[in-house]
Amino acid sequence: MGTISKSERELLKAIYRLSQGANQPEAHTGALADKLGLSPSTITTAIKRLADRGLVDHTPYRGVELTETGSRVAVASIRRHRIVERFLADMLGYAWNEADRLAATFEHELPQEVEDRLFVALDRPDSCPHGFPIPAPEVADIPPLPPLYDLEPGDVATVAVPGSTDPEVVAFLDQLGLRPGGRVQIQEKHPFDGPLVLTIDGQTRTLGATVANQVFVQREHAAT
Repeated sequence: MGTISKSERELLKAIYRLSQGANQPEAHTGALADKLGLSPSTITTAIKRLADRGLVDHTPYRGVELTETGSRVAVASIRRHRIVERFLADMLGYAWNEADRLAATFEHELPQEVEDRLFVALDRPDSCPHGFPIPAPEVADIPPLPPLYDLEPGDVATVAVPGSTDPEVVAFLDQLGLRPGGRVQIQEKHPFDGPLVLTIDGQTRTLGATVANQVFVQREHAAT
């Protein structure tokens, strides 16, 4: 397979995230170009290189799909990013949203041995500072987290907030006490896309469907 460049790793991660988020195996060139800030022709050229190396399957006008090997490389890259974020937050004191930006600047230069030692030094964390799980080595898939709005009354869950979330939304969530790694319990869910009533740190809060669909959760236990 050979050495994979920084730009190729970022492209594989973007394909993985877009195909997972859309609940379909293919990601389309235009969407990848928008996500990475590159021209469609640049993306197409890079995809052809990845296809030649067996990392993606590309059907013109239909999209690109990761192979099993490509998925493993993408998930390994996501694992590394989340471990580096954890290092920046836990050992260097960066805020969770700053850790995301900084991790991307140097994660690709790390030898595998350094990544492994960082993971051990951090006491083998199970999530990144955003609250998303750190996948095990050598896996090809990360089970997606459901949005907060999918929960039902009685459910208890741990919060995860994507790094791409609008800063104004992040500030609003912070005011409510909805922070990565925090625990929530659903008290009520009003019908017809109505608001959720939550308990956060012993406080009752109300959150509308629009924002509740931008926050993700690891369900701890479900209502019976």
